[in-house]
Amino acid sequence: MTQSPAIPLPPPTERRRLREAGSLTQAQVAERVGVSRRTVRAWETDRAVPRGREGEAYLELLRSLEERREHQGPAGDVDVTAGRAELEIGAEGDGPDRRQPGRPLTPAQAFDALYAFCAPALVRQTYLLTGRRELARESVERAFEIAWQRWPEVARDPDPAGWVRATAYDFALSPWHRFRPRYRHPEPPPADTADRLLLDLLLGLTPSQRRTLLLYDGVGLDLPETAAETEATTPVAAHRILLARAALATRTPALSDPDDLRRRLAELASAERLRAPAAPAVREGGERRARFWTRAAIAFTVALIGTTALTLRTAPTRYEPPVPPGATVHGVPPPVAPGPLSHREQELRDKLRSEPHDGPERLAPQPF
Repeated sequence: MTQSPAIPLPPPTERRRLREAGSLTQAQVAERVGVSRRTVRAWETDRAVPRGREGEAYLELLRSLEERREHQGPAGDVDVTAGRAELEIGAEGDGPDRRQPGRPLTPAQAFDALYAFCAPALVRQTYLLTGRRELARESVERAFEIAWQRWPEVARDPDPAGWVRATAYDFALSPWHRFRPRYRHPEPPPADTADRLLLDLLLGLTPSQRRTLLLYDGVGLDLPETAAETEATTPVAAHRILLARAALATRTPALSDPDDLRRRLAELASAERLRAPAAPAVREGGERRARFWTRAAIAFTVALIGTTALTLRTAPTRYEPPVPPGATVHGVPPPVAPGPLSHREQELRDKLRSEPHDGPERLAPQPF
C-alpha cells in the first residue's frame, strides 16, 4: 500500500495566520475539513502533514481564506484574532464590521473590531478564572483600556488578542483584590448544581494551575503557547495541566476525559450571561484614565519644582556652625535669691558701715 503524496501547503505559521485572519477557531476548521481539532492543531504546529481528501479540503479552505484576506485589504497591522477555543461560542459577530474593501481601518475601528471579537469570550474566560462576574467584566475592561493607551504597540503585536488576554488574566488574578471592600464577600453561585460544583473545583486549584488549564483546555492553545503565556517552561506547564486534571477527576470522574472537560468548561462559560461594555465606552474610559494620570504627573512635577525653589530660596548661603550645648561648671555655688538678713549678717553690715576708713587701719610705728 503506497502512501498518498503530501499536498503543497503554506508553512504551518502561515496556516495559523490565515485561520486567525479569517476569524476561525481550530474547532471550526476541523468541522469544515472533517477532522478532529487535535489534527488541525497538529497541522498548524508541523507535527503532522495533511494528506488525502482532508488535505485537499484543508488546502481549499486556506485558499479561500487567502482570497478573502486579499479582497479585504490590510487592517491597520492588526490580526483580529481572539481566544481560539470553544469558550468563544457566540462571541463572533457581536459588533459591526466596519471594514471597507480596499481601505485600511483607522485605529479606533481596528480597536473596536478587536474588542467586538474578543471581549465577550474573554469576559466568560475570566469568570472561570476568578468566579466573580463583576471582577471578570472589570478585568477585561481594564485590559482593553491599557491596550487602547498602548495601541501602536498592541496593533503591531503578532497576537493582539493574546496580549489583551494576558493583561486581563494578570489583573484578574492580582492578590490585591482581596483587600477591596466590593470583593470581600462571595458572589451568588451558578444556579445549576453541576455548574456550581465545577466552578468550586476550578477555584480550588492554585491560580497557576487554573490559568494553565484554562488556556490549554479552554482557550485551546497548544502546550508551547500555554507555557509561553504563563511564563513557564513546557514541562512545568504540562505538569500543571496534569495536576489540575487529576484534581478535577478525583471529585468528578466524568471530567477525566479531556474532551468532556472542554465541553463542560464551554457550557459553564456560556451559562452565565456576561456582557462587556461597548467599545466606545472603553476607549473613552481609557482616555479619561490617561488624562487623569497625566494631570496627576504634571501636578506632582509642579509641586516638586515649587518645593525645590522654596528650599533654594530659604536655605542658608554659608555654613553656620551649630551652637554647642552648655557644659556644667563645678565649684561655683548656686545663686541665692535675695531675702531677709540673718542676725549675724546684720551685725557684719553694721560693723562695715561704722568703720571710718574704706580699708584696714594703717600700721604706725610706736617708739620704744
